[in-house]
Amino acid sequence: MPPVLQRYATPFVTGLFAVSLISGIALFFHLGSQYFHGMHEWLSMVLILPFVFHVWKNWKPMSLYFRQGTFAIAMLVSLAAALFFAFGEGGEGRGGAGGPPPFAVYHAVIGKPLQQVAPLLDQTPEALIQTLTAKGFTVTGPDQTLAAIAKASGKDDFALAAAMIGR
Repeated sequence: MPPVLQRYATPFVTGLFAVSLISGIALFFHLGSQYFHGMHEWLSMVLILPFVFHVWKNWKPMSLYFRQGTFAIAMLVSLAAALFFAFGEGGEGRGGAGGPPPFAVYHAVIGKPLQQVAPLLDQTPEALIQTLTAKGFTVTGPDQTLAAIAKASGKDDFALAAAMIGR
């Protein structure tokens, strides 16, 4: 392996993993998704190359894990967790929104038109439009979805939710 790759493999794995960790946590809690989604996807792809170099650089010490069975156990647990989230009760692979039940409700509501959500908040669509407009949101009409309103306003979905309940 060229010396420059040896010197930078681990630092890049560490730096890109930190970016992936922070953006992943933000995405999990639906904070700033418009900022973190692309960053998380693309820089996780970039992480592949330094990861390969890191494994290559550390192959000899890493091969000790193969003899102890440690690597096989970690890979099986990781695979089981991935399958649970992809196809089981742990994630979106089962056709619904993942995460805690309040997030599932949130995801069901955010894609609905304002005119359907207003009565849930004990408001008329017109009153909710006035509230959102006063708080800096761009609303084109009662048939616009909440997600579209947040996007058109350049704001986070949670900022929209907070504005709707008066915070």
